[in-house]
Amino acid sequence: MTDTRLHFRLGTAGALAPLALFLTGVAWLGLSGAPDERGFWPVLLAAIALGTVLARDSRAYSEAVVRGMSRPIVMLMVFAWMLAGVLGSLVNAGGFVQSLVALASAAGVSGGGFVAVAFLICAMVSTATGTSLGTVILASPLLYPAAASLQADPGMLIGAILAGATFGDNISPVSDTTIASASTQQADIGGVVRSRMKYAVPAGVVALVLYVLLGSAAPNEASVAAPAESYGLRGIWMLAAPLASIGMLLKRRHLVESLLAGIAAGVVVGVVSGSIQARSLLYIDADAFIARGVILEGMERGVGVSIFTVLLMGVVSGVEDSGVIDDWVDRLRHRTPSPKRAEWWIFGAISSAVVLTTHSVVAILSVGEITREVGESAGVSAYRRANLLDMTVCTYPFLFPFFVPVILAASTTASGEAFGLPRIPPLTVGLLNFHSWGLMLMLLVAITTGFGRSAGEGTIEE
Repeated sequence: MTDTRLHFRLGTAGALAPLALFLTGVAWLGLSGAPDERGFWPVLLAAIALGTVLARDSRAYSEAVVRGMSRPIVMLMVFAWMLAGVLGSLVNAGGFVQSLVALASAAGVSGGGFVAVAFLICAMVSTATGTSLGTVILASPLLYPAAASLQADPGMLIGAILAGATFGDNISPVSDTTIASASTQQADIGGVVRSRMKYAVPAGVVALVLYVLLGSAAPNEASVAAPAESYGLRGIWMLAAPLASIGMLLKRRHLVESLLAGIAAGVVVGVVSGSIQARSLLYIDADAFIARGVILEGMERGVGVSIFTVLLMGVVSGVEDSGVIDDWVDRLRHRTPSPKRAEWWIFGAISSAVVLTTHSVVAILSVGEITREVGESAGVSAYRRANLLDMTVCTYPFLFPFFVPVILAASTTASGEAFGLPRIPPLTVGLLNFHSWGLMLMLLVAITTGFGRSAGEGTIEE
């Protein structure tokens, strides 16, 4: 049988060296407070160059990198972020933020109360649609700029938006992680979701309380900027744009189709209501010899995170093709530990997989079979195994600054610059995602104490 794996100088260390270089670079930029995801581009290029040097077959490594970059899921994300940027630009240009501020002020919602409301809104959207990235894409450009006038702490607000998106990704029956975790463990989705509530709801309640208590901005920061133009409540009509996208997603339509529908609704509603001038959508700046407009500005918003994702998937593909993950799974396959130790093995396996692949579903699929084998041999039920998988992948990718969800959330804070708000660095965004931290705590407590290892979710014998 032909060996199709990539082989590296220094063995496993060489295979992991590009990823290690990337993580080191991201940590350095994150601790330095660099808020722009474009700063990661040179680090990723250096990681790919290192992989090329260490690979024994540099041509094969280069082909693996390009193959990883060109995956359909990568192109989908790139296209979706460009479309989402257009949608966000349309909604903001139509005065939605100004109208939202007026409504919230009239209702007396501000500070930590508004941050908590943002968390709940995103939790509902992500639960209904099953997409965390889609929720961040849709909600962040609408909610984040309002922090400027509603005395909400910007960092807490974007952390709450990401936390709400995480909540739905974890419990939604139509979430890709829910489907993957349940199917790999041969468990019914309904039962998995019901059994997961005992972990997700307490973590969500704690996050909600923390956002209420900590979400207010200091007095000297609350009035950094206010919307310059008053739209009254006219801009609320622009809510039709994201609602059109959400409605399409609820009907199980494709993400691209849903975003295009939202853009179309935004253009029609904005122009008809007078919130957007038709000529501002796309026009020629003759003096600068360039095209400008709301549509182009929106597309440009997605450039930074798109290039980051493309390069990252190239690095990850090189690690995957080295067989490191397969070797890790094989070493676990023949172990038959106690239920508690089996759960620690499962936690370790999925943790390693998600860090190495940086993709939740790919990680679940990578270790799903070994999780089922090890769990079944130790008597751990299918529900319990599925929950261990899903809860783990809903923590790391939403906490650490080298994962796409955190990078994406940080990049969307650029929508607040026009209102005087800062861009929040990925490190801060992840630290303030209280729901994922709570979920991680629940996970560790559950394995350590056996909480949940009963009442239909524990060992098979029970």
